[in-house]
Amino acid sequence: MEFSPNNNELPLLKFESMLKTNHVLFFDSEEFENIIHYYLDLGKIALAKKAIKLGLDQHPTCTNLKLFKIEVFVFENKLEQADSMLNDLYTLEPQNEEIYIQKANILSKRDQHEQAIDVLKKAILLSEETADLYSLIGMEYLFLDRFEEAKNSFIKCLEEDLEDYSALYNMIYCFEFMEQHEEAITYLNLYLDQNPYSEVGWHQLGKQYFALKRYKKAIAAYDFAIISDDSFVGAYIEKGKVLEKLKRFEDAIESYTTSLTLDDPTSFALLRIGHCYEKLNKNDLSIKYFKRTVHEDPLLDKGWVAITRFYSKQKNYQKALYYVNKAINIDGDNVKYWKLFAQINHRLNYLEEAEHGYKKAIELGNYELNTWLSRCDILIQIGEPEAAIYNLLQAAEFYPENAEIEYRLAGLYFKGNELEKASFHLKNGLHYNPEYVFIIEELFPETYKSKLVKKALKAKD
Repeated sequence: MEFSPNNNELPLLKFESMLKTNHVLFFDSEEFENIIHYYLDLGKIALAKKAIKLGLDQHPTCTNLKLFKIEVFVFENKLEQADSMLNDLYTLEPQNEEIYIQKANILSKRDQHEQAIDVLKKAILLSEETADLYSLIGMEYLFLDRFEEAKNSFIKCLEEDLEDYSALYNMIYCFEFMEQHEEAITYLNLYLDQNPYSEVGWHQLGKQYFALKRYKKAIAAYDFAIISDDSFVGAYIEKGKVLEKLKRFEDAIESYTTSLTLDDPTSFALLRIGHCYEKLNKNDLSIKYFKRTVHEDPLLDKGWVAITRFYSKQKNYQKALYYVNKAINIDGDNVKYWKLFAQINHRLNYLEEAEHGYKKAIELGNYELNTWLSRCDILIQIGEPEAAIYNLLQAAEFYPENAEIEYRLAGLYFKGNELEKASFHLKNGLHYNPEYVFIIEELFPETYKSKLVKKALKAKD
């Protein structure tokens, strides 16, 4: 019998009393095994090690106690000691499957996954219950990125134990990684024929239908998950996501709201409710749920960004700026947040801050043309022509033969009196798209009126 925290099992109480008093008491080997198992499950390694030591002092030939000691060695990465003990045990008990399992653990820790699989396959020949072994083999195949073999191993595990949801999740992960959604659906339907009240099975089936945009079937699967377990929070949330896709926003709100009543509120559900109310143009309710989202999880950057976008749409840019800074403080490497920061500052005419935002977005990999151009136009406004030119030359590497870049370069070089370069880029701009010549007129009105520009435009005509 294994202990649970509320069992008040006599051997456990006796053992802990012994540790406090230093009086050595006798336990049979099975009691030691249960005590060790209990501590290992709780992650209390130090107490498990004490129990192993005392157990082996009293029962020095007990194989199971030695296997526990090996397990702790493996956990602590003392692989040489573990291997040495295992070899001794193997000599005594070559048919003990646990020896093979621990050997496989050691090989896996050494990244020798092929050898670990071979050892586990030998253990299968010795074992009557093979579900856990197939699951372990599946994990080793995952380490090798051999998803087809991993999937088949987890399927074999489920053939032995339909309730092994860890194997089910891992198997679905393999299907999804290989983008075998149809095959996953076929398997899950067979699985549900055998286990029709598996809420996890129905939930996973719904996710596969969702991936294939078969939304009505996804909803049906989530409904069956809810019938199987009406307190299954994940099914309500996933159903809400499908209803959003179908633009059934009120139904989606109902599904998300139900999830909130079953467990502690999740920031994801609150955020999605806010977005649904936004789609329904119920702005007061929308902002209420966005603010509840960040109250529930102040570190959820998506919540702060949702509030930012809400106030941007309302043209309340001061508030939007306050909230986008909150998001950036949480995830300062998010390109989208810096772009949003730049756009809001631009709207507020905070030009230096806006330029900094665009520059940061570019540094983080946002190479959209309008990012380069917006930064250039601000640099022109704040009197940084050299930086503007350098910015455009960088942009030209990503967007060669682009008229918008060429006209800006022409204007900047004319202003800097570098006439040869200016003429070169003006000709390029006129060649690529003559209609965009208004860019020079807007950004460099004095240059546009100059004789040189007029001459170049006339020559083009």
